[in-house]
Amino acid sequence: MISLYRWQSGQKHGTWVDLPELPANSSQVPEEEIWWLDLEDPTEEEEDLIFRRFLPVHPLTLEDITRSRREPDGLPHLPKAEEFADYLFVIVNPLRSTAESELLLVRTDWSELVVQLSAVLTHRVLVTHHYRPLPAISEVKQFCRRHTDQPGRGPDYIFHLVLDRIVDEFAPEIDRLVERLDGIEIEVLEKPSRQMVLELVHLKRRVIALRKTLILMREVLARLTRGEFQLVDIREIAYYRNVFDHLVRYTELIEGAREMVSDLMQTHLAASANKLNGIMKALALVSTVILPMSLVASVYGMNFKNMPEIEWEYGYPLALGLMLLVAIVLLGVFYYRKWL
Repeated sequence: MISLYRWQSGQKHGTWVDLPELPANSSQVPEEEIWWLDLEDPTEEEEDLIFRRFLPVHPLTLEDITRSRREPDGLPHLPKAEEFADYLFVIVNPLRSTAESELLLVRTDWSELVVQLSAVLTHRVLVTHHYRPLPAISEVKQFCRRHTDQPGRGPDYIFHLVLDRIVDEFAPEIDRLVERLDGIEIEVLEKPSRQMVLELVHLKRRVIALRKTLILMREVLARLTRGEFQLVDIREIAYYRNVFDHLVRYTELIEGAREMVSDLMQTHLAASANKLNGIMKALALVSTVILPMSLVASVYGMNFKNMPEIEWEYGYPLALGLMLLVAIVLLGVFYYRKWL
């Protein structure tokens, strides 16, 4: 589906149009207007209409844009930014929509956590392309409806709004990860288990996947804030830098989470080893206490004929008492040496 937002300087507001009638070429867009074309789950015909006729792009750009449709089981394209003669092409990887948040909690692979958003910018036109509904796009559409004068600042300003919301979507996911890791930190010393190891491995894979996305997107934002692209106006660079600062902070948080996962796995191994040592210590103490008792029992179980205690009236209580005395003495020695 294609949605068109037209901002007209004379009216100081914009209007949304579904299935718009487009001019033959983007160069025919009036100079006093700003257009934002959003393609959500478009058909091949709609993609050809936009990227071959209305705003012709390089074949490699079109190949990158349509990658998810051509390779449904493949990976989304990695974030990148490329400048061509008449347009700027950017790819970012937002998280899957909040409608899939429950599924997001069990996903660990990078391709299952993120989707692809492609954007093409010119001086008066912004085109966003995605195959799944994205909350960031919906929120910016609402923003344009409420603040009718803001889109007039240009496609680069509208695109910064999209990036800002995409980056902010990582905050709740990182908070959930850190909160769960804090909970595991308390549990890992008290009751280490195999299930906890599996959960830590699961969390580690999620952290690595998020870290990969954030680092690559940070590189894209870094290029957008350096002023190396002519289609990003110098007055908008401050806004891109603000988004970049948020991304840097989230990257640092995910780096901390990655180190925390590794530390927790090491702590779990140490706690498991300590638990095993305790069990082995208890078994060794029991064996040590029983060994002399078994010696006494085996001595009087040899059935030699000349053993005075065999015929003695108090021989049986003496043997039991000797066993008990040896056990008490050994336990006292262990306690004195602080082995218990």
